Amino acid sequence: MYEYITGIVTAVTPQYVVLEAGGVGYQLLVANPYRFKEDATARVRIYVYQAVRDDSIRLFGFVDRAEKQLFLQLINVSGIGPKSALAILANPDHQGLINAIANNDTGYLAKFPGIGKKTASQIVLDLKDKLDGLTTNNLLTPEAAVTKKEVNPALSDALAALKALGYHEREIKKVKQALLKAKATTTDEYLRQALRLIS
Repeated sequence: MYEYITGIVTAVTPQYVVLEAGGVGYQLLVANPYRFKEDATARVRIYVYQAVRDDSIRLFGFVDRAEKQLFLQLINVSGIGPKSALAILANPDHQGLINAIANNDTGYLAKFPGIGKKTASQIVLDLKDKLDGLTTNNLLTPEAAVTKKEVNPALSDALAALKALGYHEREIKKVKQALLKAKATTTDEYLRQALRLIS
């Protein structure tokens, strides 16, 4: 079992990042790939979880140990798979998530893709007493500024990331109009604003 991998991020896509370590490129599924940036000079540590199934072996990546622990708690809830857990963690307000669980705020939880009221209630039931002492700090590092062009690649990547997280086309179209007016410059900023608008 892996705890973390330290290496260089060589690729960032809407669904995953590639972390090269020891001559091996690891494909890591992450909640928001655009928190990371390709930089051949910067070594980063990404915490990982290995999921083994009959038909696949996948690695999930996290910016810190607290995010990984939150993910592990979420996938232990009946009805929550790794993809749903990543969609929940894509919202940068992890402390807000913890508070919602502690306060029985199922309405907040039901706003995430693939989470209905029944599953939201199950999250509260299963995790309410298990998150004591687990607090998260927003340790995400913004990307380097992306120069805006006539076609905005940062916005396009953010919308693609929303789709990869499981949000419906109608939800994406709804936030796109607001994002066109936003003062964001990076994919990470666009994605954070989009997630706040949706939730």
